[in-house]
Amino acid sequence: MRMRRAATFQPWAGRPWQQISPSGQRGQRPDFESAFRSAIAGIALATLSPLGTLPGHPAPAAAAEVAHQAWHTTYASAIAQAERTGRPILTVFTGSDWCPHCKTLEKNVLDSSAFQEWALQNVVLLMIDLPEHGITEAVRVERSKVCIKYGVRNFPAVLLIGPDGTKLAEKRGYQGQSPASWIADMAKSLPDQPAKTAVVSTAPAAAPPGVLDSLDKAIETARGAKRPILLVVARPGDKAARSHSDSLISDPEFAPFVRDNFIVAHVPPTASSGTQEAESMENLLGGVELAPDAVELIVTDDGQTPLFSQSGAQPPARIVHGLRRFLAARQASRFGETAPRR
Repeated sequence: MRMRRAATFQPWAGRPWQQISPSGQRGQRPDFESAFRSAIAGIALATLSPLGTLPGHPAPAAAAEVAHQAWHTTYASAIAQAERTGRPILTVFTGSDWCPHCKTLEKNVLDSSAFQEWALQNVVLLMIDLPEHGITEAVRVERSKVCIKYGVRNFPAVLLIGPDGTKLAEKRGYQGQSPASWIADMAKSLPDQPAKTAVVSTAPAAAPPGVLDSLDKAIETARGAKRPILLVVARPGDKAARSHSDSLISDPEFAPFVRDNFIVAHVPPTASSGTQEAESMENLLGGVELAPDAVELIVTDDGQTPLFSQSGAQPPARIVHGLRRFLAARQASRFGETAPRR
């Protein structure tokens, strides 16, 4: 069987270079002098900040549709979840708009229900996407740093990384394996998981810095700020929902936007029966029970009346777009109320 050749990626360059095409035609020849200058600039930028702190963009559409576990898009957020869970990180290096074998791997394996179920039980998911278009130079440098750290130059590449950042296993390219075959091959490299006898707590995990962990705290904080409250609602003990909401809250596009415009709280859909908070959450959710694996975003001023809501299952960019439209409509409404009548 003819082996498929992986595409070669230059971490410092603004665009990846394809190898010889099936028709025998060569791609554009790189300008090595320009590449050298870009490399120096990339190295200088790479020394300015630690991994995972620069703005990014959502994972590729195919990966974002994985129903059971959200893909991290920054190294730092994936490492943080790996440290909490003790699971290794399955890291996919891809070029979503130029690498055909990357797209085939996503379609044949990563989008399959078999992979989704296996990943939910065994690994943390991280997608390092370096497309030709659609990301900023800062994001390109940040993601290139991860490629350089692990010596990745050809796409697709899949690495299994331990919670301490150690590379455990590596798969280069994609030769058309079935999901079952691909998963079985990767599963051989999973570290042994120690038996756990402790009872798993259903209490919400500690909220990230700047994110409150209760509706009451959000209401109290909002009284002294001229910002609405944004509630990220997920069931406690629901691993898939918690993973998705954690990934959303740490997303480099979502996090700074909501921090600047809202009082953010990560809360469960229910509270102790008979309390004011329980009644408030029922009002905010419209009396509808939150489905398993679901994450709901609700905007409110007073903790009682929902002003805007949307599903957290959408890509972060779409969520931010919806929140921007809400803020614009809110501002226009207030301007109309205060404008003098003629």
